[in-house]
Amino acid sequence: MENVVDVKGLTRRYGDFCAVDGLDLVVTQGECLAVLGPNGAGKTTTIEILEGYRYRDAGDVHVLGMDPATADRRWRARLGIVLQSASDLGDLTVRESIQHFARFYSHPRGTSEVLDITGLADKSDARNSSLSGGQRRRLDVALGIVGRPELLFLDEPTTGFDPEARQVFWQLIHRLKSEGTTIVLTTHYLEEADALADRVVVIARGRKVADTTPALLGRRTSDDVRVSWWEGNERHDELTRTPTALIASLAQRLGGEIPHLEVSRPTLEQAYLELLDGGGRT
Repeated sequence: MENVVDVKGLTRRYGDFCAVDGLDLVVTQGECLAVLGPNGAGKTTTIEILEGYRYRDAGDVHVLGMDPATADRRWRARLGIVLQSASDLGDLTVRESIQHFARFYSHPRGTSEVLDITGLADKSDARNSSLSGGQRRRLDVALGIVGRPELLFLDEPTTGFDPEARQVFWQLIHRLKSEGTTIVLTTHYLEEADALADRVVVIARGRKVADTTPALLGRRTSDDVRVSWWEGNERHDELTRTPTALIASLAQRLGGEIPHLEVSRPTLEQAYLELLDGGGRT
């Protein structure tokens, strides 16, 4: 498949601080990539370089076949961008904002369609300045998709969403993926990455510490099972590939019932936190 994003050795410094440190990144056509990492890890800096908003100090970067640092307006029309925050267009209504942005594209989505799929139909005549934080994020997403982008950047798009709004957004992402849109998503919601992403990249201190599928992140597909229990007023945890044998041994030793017994496989959150600990959490 064609590489929509191809990055080698990306570096960005701010004085003595290296925000992005030799990052390699590939995104293939039609893929949804989730970029994970703690605050200050370099996620937003990386995304803004790919969008052409920020210059790099070193590295080769190609997005839709062009260098974002020198790309023209026709290239920008092929992108959809949802920034981490926005507060402009306060005097316009939601409908007016979508119609305004639609004029920048040759084949935009219809205004009614955008309102419906972003859950803003009942707010179409409300002024942007009156929207709640979650509603404003929906509008940001609406403006990002109105031009039918080939590549959509979403920087923490569901911040401020309630669970129902997040589910609507997830449905929208699945729809865009089915239409062939390539998506690069940054998020702090691990269940969002698990639900939406074909692949996840974890960044810590500007370096990539993992590049895999959500299912393969950490030890999630290993045979290891975590068995937890209380004994002698202390919690005990053990990773084992033979949980039944371990539980039988514990039951025999403890006289039957095992206090506060829990059996689980590593979650995405556990695997993510272990990666950050190994890569240097910020």
